[in-house]
Amino acid sequence: MKDSTKKKLENYLFIAWAASLISTLGSLYFSEIMKYIPCQLCWYQRIFMYPLVILLGIAIIKKDYSIALYSLILSAIGGSISIYHYAIQKVPFLSENSISCGAVPCTGEYINYLGFITIPLLALTGFTIIFIMSLLIFKKGKEGR
Repeated sequence: MKDSTKKKLENYLFIAWAASLISTLGSLYFSEIMKYIPCQLCWYQRIFMYPLVILLGIAIIKKDYSIALYSLILSAIGGSISIYHYAIQKVPFLSENSISCGAVPCTGEYINYLGFITIPLLALTGFTIIFIMSLLIFKKGKEGR
């Protein structure tokens, strides 16, 4: 594998890890400092985000680009949950017809910056960055073999 390709893979891996770390710290900030109680869908998104910090961090240390397949899958599932969660918050038909998901309603919006930025959208942004970087690593890794 060429040095330039290897450097790109390292950068993509670092960006994916940084996105997972920022997303994890952001969710902990909202729950532990701001005292926002996470709804059920928020917990599901956390289940798919939190392990990415560890997996991608270890992959950076070991320079293991094969992790891209796993981070691709985890970020796709987590991102899908984020899309659904955002949709039930912002689409009136869906929010009116969504099932109750626990003590804290999933349709609730603790934050609503600029009228559209909510916690699920922030999570979706993190998952999207990880997904794109993982896809690039996966494609570049296949080309390098």
